[in-house]
Amino acid sequence: MSEADVYLKLENFQTTGSFKVRGAYYKIKSFTPEEAAKGVLCASAGNHAQGVAYAASSLGVKSTVFMPVFAPPLKVIATRAYGAEVVLIGDTFDDAFNAAIEFGKKSGATFVHPFDDPYIIAGQGTIGLEIFDQLREVEDVVVPIGGGGLIAGIAIALKQLNPNIRVIGVEADGAQSMKASMEKGELVTLNSVDTIADGIAVKSPGKLTFDVTRKLVDELVVVNDAEMARTAYLLLQRAKILVEPAGAAAMAALLYQKTSTK
Repeated sequence: MSEADVYLKLENFQTTGSFKVRGAYYKIKSFTPEEAAKGVLCASAGNHAQGVAYAASSLGVKSTVFMPVFAPPLKVIATRAYGAEVVLIGDTFDDAFNAAIEFGKKSGATFVHPFDDPYIIAGQGTIGLEIFDQLREVEDVVVPIGGGGLIAGIAIALKQLNPNIRVIGVEADGAQSMKASMEKGELVTLNSVDTIADGIAVKSPGKLTFDVTRKLVDELVVVNDAEMARTAYLLLQRAKILVEPAGAAAMAALLYQKTSTK
């Protein structure tokens, strides 16, 4: 259908349902004993929250997660089940984020950023190492972009191992913050985002992730909500794989020929 041999990296089969646990675990694992004793906190509406909660529990560190009141109830329940204390606050993600920062100042707990952190980027980069280890002949790697932590980590890993591998980023049409930043040559913050792919609906990429993307990512493309929805349905129908829209973005770029692949 895409006129290419396509292999899927099924991070939805992680215990927490996404790749986010990789970066969270590596970040918390780096804590000093003093930092670990004070705990960890984050702000998230879903996947990052679960990754931090699970990683912290695995390492014996107390976690506090601030989530906006609109966070999906199932993700709130899962985050609590992984051991985090969940604080539901604010009508927007920014409200939850600001509350987490204030809590960190008072408690001394370490804030774990969802993407703009070298340890988070390195943790997500283990996906690139696994891809290369399992598929040495890989030519193109297509990666969804929200804040940019995933594609930054993968690009760093793959370009070190084989500079000829093309790394292609995919954004949602209603959340093109990385593309806008690349075109302007500096960080751009969108006024709003509008997409069903909440996992990659980010108003602005991080400084670190933007710098890495600008240096190492070969191409950026965009898919719309209908394309992601149809791709998610196709994956469920044909492959019996259930993914959220953000997880279908990369495959959608191939199915709808947003980039040339062989």
